[in-house]
Amino acid sequence: MIGWRRQCFRGHRLAASRVKAKKPIKEGYAIVQTGGKQYKVSPGETIDVAHLPATEGSTIELDQVLLVAGGKKVRLGTPTVKGAKVIAEVIGDGKGEKVIVFKYKPKVRYRRMKGHRQSYTRLAIKEIVC
Repeated sequence: MIGWRRQCFRGHRLAASRVKAKKPIKEGYAIVQTGGKQYKVSPGETIDVAHLPATEGSTIELDQVLLVAGGKKVRLGTPTVKGAKVIAEVIGDGKGEKVIVFKYKPKVRYRRMKGHRQSYTRLAIKEIVC
C-alpha cells in the first residue's frame, strides 16, 4: 500500500504531464449554450441565437461548451468541457416571424390583439477549439 502523501502527489504529477495543446476540430460537432438555449454546431454552419450585443463582422467566443465530439472521441463536460470554446463570426442581426397574441372573452366585447417579433443574432461557426 502506498502512503497517503505519495498517493496524493502521484496523481498531481500525472495530470501535469498529460497537458496537451488545444487543437481546432475540423470534423465533428459541439453542443453550446447561449441565451438559455442549447445548439448543436459544426464548423461552417450558421445559427440564429438570442440577440447578442456584438457588431457585425466581429468574432465571438462561446465558452459554455457542454459536449465536443470529433471522430470517434467524445468529451462530455460536467457541466462544461474545460478549455473548450467555439469561435464564431457575427453575420448580422434580424427579427423572427411575427407572433400574434389574441385575448378574447365571450359576451363582454373584450378583444385585445398584440404582435411580437423576437430579435436574434446570426452567427457563422468558424472553428471548435478543444
